[in-house]
Amino acid sequence: MTVLPELYEFPLDDECYKVRLALSLMGVASRSRPVDMVPGREHEKPAFLRINPLGTLPVWVDGPVILREAATIVLACARGLKAGNWLPADPAAFGAVMDWLVFSVRDLHAAHQARDCALLGQEEPSPALRAQVRRAFNVMEDHMVLRHIGGHEWFADATPTIADILLFPAFALCRDYGVDHDGFPALRRWMRAMRTLPGFITMPGIPDVT
Repeated sequence: MTVLPELYEFPLDDECYKVRLALSLMGVASRSRPVDMVPGREHEKPAFLRINPLGTLPVWVDGPVILREAATIVLACARGLKAGNWLPADPAAFGAVMDWLVFSVRDLHAAHQARDCALLGQEEPSPALRAQVRRAFNVMEDHMVLRHIGGHEWFADATPTIADILLFPAFALCRDYGVDHDGFPALRRWMRAMRTLPGFITMPGIPDVT
């Protein structure tokens, strides 16, 4: 009997959505283990802290392997695939994917913070935090303008990669924290392309059309 990997997640969390989206697009089977983060604060209770002492989500449990960052979960799942090009073998394309992976963790962390403030916090995201998000989106927008001019519609390669998956939620959900899509036409075009991929799944807050 095959034991499926387990994904501990909160359905409304953007980091958890990254993993769900990746699993669906890549066709990776898993078992969802919902965690009552809000209002139950289950992630702070002893039973969960035995799995992840950091008390963060998502968490991926595959036998003895426990991963607790969305980017590393997605990377590991892509690495385990026997087909597809979600993690390119070509050194240049692989390097580009990893560059955007780091960007998604470092430069788009402000987007995660802003959304948490707007939906789960006691106050609105600060203007400085929103400005930080817009700066990151401007970098993405400029990149995708150049990619489009060169005849490409994906961030790192000729076909979609995990870079596109990891970058998608921050932009797709940005209206949740008061940043509009209108100033980023190249990213809107890319978002439309993402929605056409087989296996694409959505979540509350992602517009049907942009």
